[in-house]
Amino acid sequence: MSEPIEFLSPRLIGQRFENHAIPLELLKDLAVIEELVIEIAKWLYLEAHPERRRVPRGFTAGIALKLTGVVEGSAVPTIALFTDTTTLFPPQRQQYFENARERIINAIANAERGGPVTEHLPERVLGYFDRIGRSLHENEAIEFNPKNPASPARLDKTTRRRLLLASSAIQNWTEEVRLRGSVPEADQDKMTFQLQVINGQKVGAPIDTQHLATVLEAMAGYFHGTRVLLEGIGRYNRSDRLQSIDAVEHISILDANDVGARIEELRALKNGWLDGSGSALSADGLTWFLQSFETQYPEDLPLPFIYPTAEGDVQAEWSLGTHEVSVEINLYAQTGEWHDLNTATGDADTKTLNLAQPDEWAKLAAKIAEYVGGVQ
Repeated sequence: MSEPIEFLSPRLIGQRFENHAIPLELLKDLAVIEELVIEIAKWLYLEAHPERRRVPRGFTAGIALKLTGVVEGSAVPTIALFTDTTTLFPPQRQQYFENARERIINAIANAERGGPVTEHLPERVLGYFDRIGRSLHENEAIEFNPKNPASPARLDKTTRRRLLLASSAIQNWTEEVRLRGSVPEADQDKMTFQLQVINGQKVGAPIDTQHLATVLEAMAGYFHGTRVLLEGIGRYNRSDRLQSIDAVEHISILDANDVGARIEELRALKNGWLDGSGSALSADGLTWFLQSFETQYPEDLPLPFIYPTAEGDVQAEWSLGTHEVSVEINLYAQTGEWHDLNTATGDADTKTLNLAQPDEWAKLAAKIAEYVGGVQ
C-alpha cells in the first residue's frame, strides 16, 4: 500500500462524542462514506469521458478509505485514502476521489442552507444518505468541513432529510426508532409481528430468533395491557409516516408503570380533554421531564403513577407504606411541588423542588429510597 493521504476529518458534535469517543454504531455511518465516494468518483470519470460507457477495469482496485485515528475537537475521526501501488493505480485517478469528496461536502453544505443539492450530486447517489447520518440523535451533527466555520457542511437529521428528499426516486427512507407499544398479533410461520404503537398505529416487524420469546410473552399479555420497548430501524414515507419496522435490535417488556409509555399517552391530549376544560401538555415540557426522569431517577426505585393536571402539567404519585407522596411538576418552570402525607401521624411536608438541577432530583430519590426502606 502507498503512504496514506489525508482525505477527510469530519467533526462529530454532541454529548455522546465528548472525551473524543465515537459510539460503535456511528462507525457504520462512516463506513458508507467509502461506498459513496467510489460511486461519485466513477460518475465523475464518466462525465469527463462521455465516449466511455464504463470506467476502466481496475478503476477502484486497491483503493480504500481507512480510519487512522481520532483527534481532539469533540470527536474528529481521521480518514485517510490508501492506494495499492502494486495495482499500477494511475496518480491522476486520485483526483476523481478527491473531487468526489468535494462534491459530497458541497452538497451537504447546500442542503444545510436549504439550497439545491443536485448541483453537486446526481439524484441516484442520494440514497446513500439513508445510511449516512441515520445513527445521529437530536442535537447531534457531523461537520464534514469543520475548518470552514462559515460553511462547515453540517449533516444533522434535518440536513439528511433534505438530501434524501432532493431525489424524486426516493419514496421512503429509514430512521433509528425507539417505540413503545403492544403486540396484538404474531405470525410464527412468517416470523413477523404487529406492533401497535401508543398512538394506535399498527406496523409490521420481523421476528429474529433471539426476540421470539419476548414477542410471544407480549402477545399473550396484550389484553392485560402488556407493553414493550422496541429499538430498531423504522421505514418512513415522504410524509414522515412510519410504514414498517425493517429491523428489531432490542425489544423488552415494560414495567406496568413505565413513565415513557405514560408520557406518550399524555402527548395525545388536546385542549378540552377534561370534560371541555383541561389544557394540552407542552410537547417540549414532556420531553424535558422524560429525559430528566430517565437520567436522574434511579432504576431500582418504584415508579410513580403519572397523571395530567387541568393546568397542563403532570403529577407523579407514590404510595409508600404510611407515606402518600405527590410531586406536581410545572413543565414550563421545571419545578416540582412536593407533598408528603404520613397517614399514620397526620404529619404533612411540602416544599418546592428546582427540577432543573440534578441535586434536587437526588434529594427526591433519596426520600423515596428512605420510605422504601421502611424508615418513618
